[in-house]
Amino acid sequence: MKRMKMLALASVLFAGALSVTPSMANHGGCHKNPNPICPAIFDPVTCDNGKTYTNSCFAQADCATGCVSGGGI
Repeated sequence: MKRMKMLALASVLFAGALSVTPSMANHGGCHKNPNPICPAIFDPVTCDNGKTYTNSCFAQADCATGCVSGGGI
């Protein structure tokens, strides 16, 4: 009986963690990643911050928004 209660509690806690995790990921906005793991593909994008990035992965790591392909290079 005690084991069933523990399993029930564990399943409720696990389900709760799943439902909270996505909303927690966006809590507080974007957090810049100074060491992103991005593909070595040259596909430049220019973003609203005026910077041109090697590709959209690097732009996302810098929390850039409004990015447009082409990069103006």
